[in-house]
Amino acid sequence: MINENSTLRQMARESLKGKWNIVVPTFLVYFLILGGIEYLGEIVPTLSLLTIIVSGPIALGISIFSLNIARNKDARIEQLFEGFRNFGTSILAYVLMVIFIILWTILLIIPGIIAAISYSMTFFIIAEDETIGAYDALKKSKEMMNGHKWKFFCLGFSFFGWFLLSLLTLGIGLLWLAPYVNVSYVKFYDDIKEINASKSDH
Repeated sequence: MINENSTLRQMARESLKGKWNIVVPTFLVYFLILGGIEYLGEIVPTLSLLTIIVSGPIALGISIFSLNIARNKDARIEQLFEGFRNFGTSILAYVLMVIFIILWTILLIIPGIIAAISYSMTFFIIAEDETIGAYDALKKSKEMMNGHKWKFFCLGFSFFGWFLLSLLTLGIGLLWLAPYVNVSYVKFYDDIKEINASKSDH
């Protein structure tokens, strides 16, 4: 039976307890990297390709780190860069995800949001299975999210108030909120993965 969103958030808080000394610096580096490449892309348009090259592996790296935090395994700041070991798959997954979401958004905003939610488990899937291809990871994410998209949307929306409060701290609060959200998403991922596994056994 799938856990309530409130339970997932509670589980995330328990997993994060006592780990903020590694979590906050890791997410600080994560934000600095993303902000840095975006800033460079705006200053030097030819460097905008850098965003694509770095965003995929970094998204995979933060997923690896978040999975380890959520599952009470060894989590280290250098895991943020482990996505570069699966360089090609992470970049291709990122590019395909962006293209699919943009194409759906062109039709209407809501289909774009649905597409983003459908592919939201992609990097968790790649983090767990280094042999899976980019397209297969997106496809698997879409299949896993069948029947769970609204619940995921509600889980994400439940952090909206905290997001507004974080903005009042000039974004500093995001160093605590982002890990909380990410680890909650891992708990969600583990839940639906178990449900899908039990379905395939029958």
